Amino acid sequence: MQVPAPKPDAATARLCQGLRLPEKVHGQSGRSTSPDSMLTAAWGSPAIALRCGVPRPAALRPESQLVTINGIDWFGEPLDRPVTFTAVARQAYVEVTVPAKYSPPGNVLIELGGPISATIPQKPEGQI
Repeated sequence: MQVPAPKPDAATARLCQGLRLPEKVHGQSGRSTSPDSMLTAAWGSPAIALRCGVPRPAALRPESQLVTINGIDWFGEPLDRPVTFTAVARQAYVEVTVPAKYSPPGNVLIELGGPISATIPQKPEGQI
């Protein structure tokens, strides 16, 4: 499964490498990613893909609508039918791509939110 590896700075990469991801997400088993990277993960087919340490989403604005699930703020793109969600307001941005097959995507985000909140500290109040 092709999942482009992000190229974060060293501090962000260390945070991402501490992420303890589940073996299964939404009942789907993990699968290998190419290129092989500690910053990416995938489950199922079509693949639910995770990339940690991605750049801030270009469309993210202070007034952007976020979805908060279990204390994690997610920014969804495209807005009309989000397929890619990015955990924001954290010291590392974590991107999760959820194919339409796994509807509603919130179930996937709930499963991945625990490891993210346990590993990636929040930014100071008001920063996204």
